[in-house]
Amino acid sequence: MQPESIQPGALERKFAKLQEIVSRHEGQVAHLIAILQEVQQEYRYLPEEVLTYIATALNIPPAVVYGVATFYAQFSLLPKGKYVIRVCNGTACHVRGAEGIHFALRKETGLAEGQETTPDLQFTVETVSCLGACGLAPVMTVNGREVHGQMTPEEATAVLNRLKSGENQGERGDQDA
Repeated sequence: MQPESIQPGALERKFAKLQEIVSRHEGQVAHLIAILQEVQQEYRYLPEEVLTYIATALNIPPAVVYGVATFYAQFSLLPKGKYVIRVCNGTACHVRGAEGIHFALRKETGLAEGQETTPDLQFTVETVSCLGACGLAPVMTVNGREVHGQMTPEEATAVLNRLKSGENQGERGDQDA
């Protein structure tokens, strides 16, 4: 028996969801960003083989797809956790203690220096320049839908523990911008 990777139709099955997304956009190169957004929502990041598939499907060089995927901060080439926690480190948040919040979250999730996502893909902790909620500083978001203002390290840890305990089950990480 042949390995799945070379069986007839294996590639088509593997990338059926991708093809559905590309087809929904009628294979239009002008829809590349929208295609990448949908694909990232499906996979929670943009794997290299997916970028190559999209390039082939749109009949454009892979470098073009890669260039768009790396230009916009909303896209990630690395796997993201189920819960993407973004901690604002803009001026107002920084002055009001964002660094302590970020440190507490990293400590609680066991993230090592330079690591953003836990090995079990449950949590991604990122620092961002601004979340646009300076009046609520310091601020963090969960999956871009939950905004938590006037945070302390203890409150951030409590939010994380609620996520761990499944109080927000059913939410799935998305890569908002």
